[in-house]
Parts: sequence; structure tokens; C-alpha cells
Amino acid sequence: MAEAIKLFQYNTLGALMAGLYGGSLTIGELLEHGDLGIGTLDSIDGELIVLDGKAYQAKSTDGKLEVVEVSSDEKVPYAAVVPHQAEVIFRQRFEMTHRELEERIESYYDGHNLFRSIKIHGKFKQMHVRMIPKSAPDRKFAEVAVGQPEHHAEEVTGTIVGFWTPEMFHGVSVAGYHLHFLSDDHAFGGHVMDFIIEEGIVEVGPVDQLDQRFPVQDRKYLFAKFNMDELKEDISKSE
Repeated sequence: MAEAIKLFQYNTLGALMAGLYGGSLTIGELLEHGDLGIGTLDSIDGELIVLDGKAYQAKSTDGKLEVVEVSSDEKVPYAAVVPHQAEVIFRQRFEMTHRELEERIESYYDGHNLFRSIKIHGKFKQMHVRMIPKSAPDRKFAEVAVGQPEHHAEEVTGTIVGFWTPEMFHGVSVAGYHLHFLSDDHAFGGHVMDFIIEEGIVEVGPVDQLDQRFPVQDRKYLFAKFNMDELKEDISKSE
């Protein structure tokens, strides 16, 4: 029997929305659980992109986008990774918007109640990303997100990584697609807002199990009180 493919998620998106930004899991520990994924860094400092077993941070400072490789001792408050194994692979040979490509990807799903890992390497006519700016925990994520920097690139080649989450897990993660982008030259990246693909290779991977870990040593998390209706609304606004 084949070994189960586990999606490892540290903390929940809902906790992040509530302002619990302190990093408590190292990148080194995170990468023990997968080679593809997304998340953010301590104090929600930019976007985390995990590609081919390496971790990168995309952030914007004074309007300038920067991508750096993250050291193994840096910490995350929230992240999700998987040992990506493509179950469906297809070549996208003509131009599509992100909505059109997402619909094509979903046509391969056998049901809509399982997580999927997504990896798309291609040439993009347009790529629109944003990155959450570093913040203190006294500001809610949705408030910080209002002023988050956005960047655009044209004719850029790179890789989209991320996950598709079933509706029933909204709050644990964001329902639907949560995708980050990294250009091949590591000069451009971030949380994907929208794109137009010209051509590329699309991989969809299965997820058999969810390994949900919590920051059990973080007393702020242990005693935090969450307004779930408000958190779900904030997730929809921010993502």
C-alpha cells in the first residue's frame, strides 16, 4: 500500500487573522514535512514560497519588491507544505485567464471535498501579486491587508505553488485556491492575485491526510478567544 500523502499545516489561517503573528516553528522543521507550500514569516513579514524543498520570502519595502531565500532558523506563525506528487499533469498550450485555468484544473477533480496541491510552471503574459507587510500583533490582519503593496510583471516565467482547499475547511485555510508565485530568476514573487498564462505545465497532486499542528507553547494562542463569524469575513476580505 502506498504511503499516504500528508498536507502539513502549522497553525490556522483564522489564528493569523486574529493577530497571532509570532513565529514559533522554524523553516528547517517545516521543510521536514514537504517540498512545496505557502505561508508567511514571523510578524507576517511578507509571503513564504516553498518550491523544490527551498523556502523563499517575497516582501515589499518602500515600493521595491525583493525575494530572498530564507534561512532554516527563521520562524513562521502559519504555513502549509506537502511532499508534492503530481497525479494529473497537463500542458496548457494557449492563453487563459486565471479563472479559466482554475476551471480547467477543477475539471480533473474527482470530487470537491479533498485538498489538492498545485504546481504550475509556465510563461505568464501578466502576473499580479501582493505581499502582506510586517506588522505588530495589535493590528488585525484584515486592517493590515488594506494597505498591502501590490506588484505587476509582464512576460515573466516562473512557478505558481499552493493549494486548493474544500469549503468545509474554510477558516483552517482559505476555501478554494491559495497560490503564491516565484519567478525563475527569483526577482519577482508573492501572493497571487490574478494572472494570464500563455503556456505551461500544470500539476495537480493528491492529498490523503491533513496533519494539523498547533503552537502549543504559545500562551497567546492557547488563551485567545476567536469570533469565528468575524474571522471568516476577514479571510474573505484579505484573500
